[in-house]
Amino acid sequence: MENMVNLKINGKDVSVPAGTTILDAARKAGIRIPTLCYLRDINAIGACRVCVVEVKGARSLVASCVYPVAEGMEVTTNSKRVLSSRKTTVELLLSDHNQDCLHCVRSGNCELQTLSTEMGCESGKFSGETNKFDIDFSTPYLVRDNNKCILCRRCVAACKYYQGVSVIGANSRGFDTHIGCSFEKNLSEVDCVACGQCINVCPTGALREREEIDDVIAALNDPSKYVIFGTAPATRVGIGEEFGYPVGSNCQGKMVAAIKALGADEVFDVDFTADLTIMEEGTEFLNRVKEGGVLPMMTSCSPAWIKFVEHNYPELIPNLSTCKSPQQMFGAIVKTYYAEKIGKDPKDIVVVSVMPCTAKKFEKNRPEMAAAGVPDIDYVLTTRELARLIKKNGIMFNELEDAEYDLPLGIASGAGLIFGVTGGVMEAALRTVREILENKSYGKIDFTDVRGAKGIKEATYNIAGIDVKVAVASGLANARILCDQIKEGKSPYHFIEIMSCPGGCVNGGGQPIKTADVRNNTDYRALRTNAIYDTDEKMKLRKSHDNPIIKELYETYLGEPNGHKSHAILHTKYIARSKY
Repeated sequence: MENMVNLKINGKDVSVPAGTTILDAARKAGIRIPTLCYLRDINAIGACRVCVVEVKGARSLVASCVYPVAEGMEVTTNSKRVLSSRKTTVELLLSDHNQDCLHCVRSGNCELQTLSTEMGCESGKFSGETNKFDIDFSTPYLVRDNNKCILCRRCVAACKYYQGVSVIGANSRGFDTHIGCSFEKNLSEVDCVACGQCINVCPTGALREREEIDDVIAALNDPSKYVIFGTAPATRVGIGEEFGYPVGSNCQGKMVAAIKALGADEVFDVDFTADLTIMEEGTEFLNRVKEGGVLPMMTSCSPAWIKFVEHNYPELIPNLSTCKSPQQMFGAIVKTYYAEKIGKDPKDIVVVSVMPCTAKKFEKNRPEMAAAGVPDIDYVLTTRELARLIKKNGIMFNELEDAEYDLPLGIASGAGLIFGVTGGVMEAALRTVREILENKSYGKIDFTDVRGAKGIKEATYNIAGIDVKVAVASGLANARILCDQIKEGKSPYHFIEIMSCPGGCVNGGGQPIKTADVRNNTDYRALRTNAIYDTDEKMKLRKSHDNPIIKELYETYLGEPNGHKSHAILHTKYIARSKY
């Protein structure tokens, strides 16, 4: 039986388990205490002092996010002393903060801005010397502006605990303290994997994606260019949040309609090339099993994961599938097969992918990603960028009639759709590999053992008389555990799926940003994930190998999965990168 502690918060009796913090106890009592630095499980450091409260008998105010309750404790969260302290803290943060809110990408969704408004802060109350930092524009995927940083260290925690990468931390001391890389290197000079999880946890505009909105607008307004958009699985259950829809709303139809209203020539579904990925990756896995190839084979859909391996485990590159990601396959197919089909020069086609991921901006620039002699993908917009582009063009997203993807590359299966969640690639592969190996069609095709939010999941499936051991990991800190097993020769698995972001692409670094209050108290990842699975369950087409356009593509153009032509267009290679 749990040991319960009884206390009073603002005169209200509250009973909570021993070890509960005042912050959580107050929430149970229906009282919200503001925070800035706190993130549940990864950043309980009491550094920002915004969450301070008064505890009877204590000489000073205490940080509620780290202060445990005690029997008989009396807490006040809204006394004059507390409110004055919080206001002063926020005003001091504002005194060394670039307050150019009108031009900030986070205006309207900035936690510092929100608290300042709530507390009635005066922006110029404290004046004096301020820090001036150069903005880091060194990468194609992320911009770091320490002039807007409040030293909450949430980005540091995400990089360390979610991803196990730890390329950023607090440099210098006192007034000169700032978040940076070792030896003050730019992000392009360290082994940052481009995942964007630091952006998602930042409370201000200190971290943001490298925008390509203006480039896309220019392409849409160029009459010599044929502009094709492709949207990733997870974008449809994210974009609605940017327009006021509840978390977990599937806004696929409105998203497609909005892109068409922007002036795109065609809008396709990258779920289609997720199906294509299964055909190539599944066949590659079967060939490795039959021919004694390198095992375990690891998926290659997540570009941040690939970069992580290249930096940290180059000896495991042979374990990676040689398949391009669905994004890159999409661009490659559009500029080869589809370009021929519609009689267009690949140089005149502009492919814009809409992704839940910042690492896709890095991936598209890899020199080997050019099946038609030009880049497979021209521009990558995050889910957030697409929403900003829609708003910039005055398109009333909520008022749009749902639209369908264009044909033929708009037809996809539920297997392609579930690529957006952790375990989805594995499940999609198992749906196809089992039926191909056993030459049999199954009614029940759900592999629930690889579903769920657990960081590492494992299962064994008997397929055609072979016990196939599989593992699924999301978050690179979990991937590191599996990589170390392989490196030490202790891995029992045949096939491993890795997604860089915890929970998979639904929680990608380019998805709508949730405040710390939402992140700490709402399972928004599960809501987005459930929307994906609910849609998959209702689809008539749920297996990649049953996709009629995939069949036509192989019959008329590619030949066979893992054949000579498909290897030239759909496969790639990876390189060992420096461990800085």
